[in-house]
Amino acid sequence: MSKKIIFHIDVNSAYLSWEAAYRKQHGEIIDLRDIPAIVGGNQEKRHGIVLAKSIPAKKYNIVTGESVHSALQKCPELVVVPPNYEKYKLASDALFKIMNEYSPSIQRYSIDEAFLDYTNMKNNYIDTAHEIKERVKEELGFTVNIGIGPNKLLAKMASDLKKPDMIHTLFSHEIEKKMWPLPVEELFMVGSRTKQKLNSRGIYTIGDLAKLDRDYIYSWLKKPGLLIWNYANGIENSLVQENTITIKSIGNSTTTSFDVTNKEEAYKVLLAISEMIGMRVRDINMCGSVVAVSLKNEHFFSYSHQRKIDIPTSSTNTIYRTSKKLFDEMWKGEPLRHLSISISELSSNDFLQLSLMEKYNSKEETLDKTIDKLRSKFGYNSVIRSCFLHSGINPIIGGVMMEEEYPMMSSIL
Repeated sequence: MSKKIIFHIDVNSAYLSWEAAYRKQHGEIIDLRDIPAIVGGNQEKRHGIVLAKSIPAKKYNIVTGESVHSALQKCPELVVVPPNYEKYKLASDALFKIMNEYSPSIQRYSIDEAFLDYTNMKNNYIDTAHEIKERVKEELGFTVNIGIGPNKLLAKMASDLKKPDMIHTLFSHEIEKKMWPLPVEELFMVGSRTKQKLNSRGIYTIGDLAKLDRDYIYSWLKKPGLLIWNYANGIENSLVQENTITIKSIGNSTTTSFDVTNKEEAYKVLLAISEMIGMRVRDINMCGSVVAVSLKNEHFFSYSHQRKIDIPTSSTNTIYRTSKKLFDEMWKGEPLRHLSISISELSSNDFLQLSLMEKYNSKEETLDKTIDKLRSKFGYNSVIRSCFLHSGINPIIGGVMMEEEYPMMSSIL
C-alpha cells in the first residue's frame, strides 16, 4: 500500500487577504496586508470580534477572537473592515476550483482551508504543492500555506509551522525534530485550559506530552487526554471526506409574550433557546466555535455580543453557559422583548466528539445524546428541565434557522 500523502491548504489571514486582493484588483493603492488592519465588527459601535488581522496588526498584540473595541485600544489607527461573506465565498470557490484540478478527493475543512488527498498521484507531491501555491498567488492574488503529511493532523500542523506563503512537510520521521519542541498549546485541540492543566504538571512542549505514559494520561484526562496524546505522537486516521455542507451558522430567537425584566427570566429564555440549538448542531454532527447573543429592548433597540470559545462545542450546557456570560456583560437592566442566540464557525464532527475537551464530562455528553434520542422519538417536550415547570416559558424555543451564505467555518479535522 502506498504511503498516504495529505495536503492541508490554508489561506494566509483569509478574510483580510481576500479583502486586500479584491481592493487591489479594483484600483485601491493601499494594501490592507501592509498596514495595521483587521476584519471585524461594526467600526462605529465597536461591536464584534477580530476575525482576521494583518501581520503589522500582530505587532500590537492584536489576536483573533478579541473584541474590536480592545483591538482599537491597542492601536487607535487600526483600519477596521467589516466582513463581506459573499465576497469570501467567491474567493473560496475560486481556490477550490484550482484544487479540484489536482485531486478528486478534497475535503472542505472551512471557508479558507481544505484537505487534499494526493496519494497515488503521478507527479511529485512537492512540485505539485509549489505549483498550487504559485497559481493561487498569480491567478487569485492571495497566498496560501501548504502542509504535507501522512494524515490530516500532521498536514495541518505542518501548514502552521511558519507563515505566510510557505510549504512544509511533517512526516513521522520529522515529528521529533519539527513538532515536539513546539509549545504544547500549539498542538491541535489544546486550548487555554488544557494548557494550564498540562503546565501544572510540568508539560510545556508537545514532546513532553508525547513522552507521557499512555495509561497515565488516560487516567488523568480520560478520553480527551488520550486524544491529545495521540496527536502529540502524530496518530490520526480520519479520511479525507468530500462534503457539501455550506451552513454558516445555526441560530434561534424569540419575541417574548411579556417584557423580560430580570436575570432569572432571561436565563430561562436563553436556556430554552440553547436547548434547540444544541439539538440541531448535534443532529447535523457538527460543532461551533463562536457563540453570539443578541438582545432587543422595549424600544426596539438591538445590541449583541459574541465570543470565540477555545474548543468547538455542540453541548447544550456549554452554549447556555457562554450565552449567560455574554448576557451578563451587555444587559443594561432595561426590559427586553426579544432574545436570540447563534453559533457559528461550524465544523464537522466526523470522527470524534471533541466538544467537551476543556471541561470534559462524559456523563454530560451521554446525557445530551440520550435526551436527543428520547425527544426525537417521543417529542420535544417529553424531557424538559424542572426549572421550566410553572414558569410560563416554553422549555424549548426555536425551529429551523440556518444560514447558507458561505461554507462552514471549522475547527475539527
